Amino acid sequence: MRCTDNWLDYELLDAASGERLERWGDIILIRPDTQIIWNTPKKDYRWNKAHAKYIRSNSGGGHWEYYKKLPETWNIKYGDLGFVIKPMGFKHTGVFPEQAVNWDYAIEKIQNANRPVNVLNLFGYTGGATVACLKAGASVCHVDASKGMVNMAKENALLSGVSDKSVRWIVDDCVKFVNREIRRGRRYDAIIMDPPSYGRGPNGEVWKLETELFPLLELCKQVLSDNPLFFLLNSYTSGLSPAVMEYTLTSVLKDTFSGQVKADEIGLKVSSTNLVLPCGNTAIWER
Repeated sequence: MRCTDNWLDYELLDAASGERLERWGDIILIRPDTQIIWNTPKKDYRWNKAHAKYIRSNSGGGHWEYYKKLPETWNIKYGDLGFVIKPMGFKHTGVFPEQAVNWDYAIEKIQNANRPVNVLNLFGYTGGATVACLKAGASVCHVDASKGMVNMAKENALLSGVSDKSVRWIVDDCVKFVNREIRRGRRYDAIIMDPPSYGRGPNGEVWKLETELFPLLELCKQVLSDNPLFFLLNSYTSGLSPAVMEYTLTSVLKDTFSGQVKADEIGLKVSSTNLVLPCGNTAIWER
């Protein structure tokens, strides 16, 4: 399993009974996590010192329960990258901290490429991968169907000192956008894709990962440059194992571009136990 040890402003303090105890800067939050099926004792005193907790609803969704006054937003950093944190619906905070291991990968590949690199970030959310690639010197096209998420990504670019870099911010359905890029003849040296299990586009387009992922990968193959650097596919869906993701990405790319695909779980170290909590899977094609 791949995980990062480089966070200072984020820490997974403990994990038990279906919940995470997390530190976001100076703010302590409790959030549900279906992967945490063990009922070990909650010994960390901060379980009782949390600022807020996300409560799931039996009918779907949920709400935040606040125990202490919180700012509407606050900022954290990962190295030179800055992020806005905000308690939002569906337990979100605006950052998936486990993705830092993929940001580190992208930064290293771009900096070592010794050539201009043009990156397409699909389902870009609040721009963690976008600001990382911009910081590394790449040009980036950031695409997400949510205008609110793209606006947060712009804030994160400003906090990271890369808002003046070469970036296009696109609010659009990812499938429709890639189809248009094919017709325009635009090409990218790297693609990062972090699709949801289920979602809707800005005009009500329905996205189901199991049926839509493979066709989208085949579309994305058509916007890769003649000498692509990497293709990074991330998934939070437990039904897509690393082996399935590796096979899928290999079947799309390897015959044309050769190279290799590696896939693994990514996760976060739990401070109280030094164990690693699985937080999704990533498959990476590279030459």
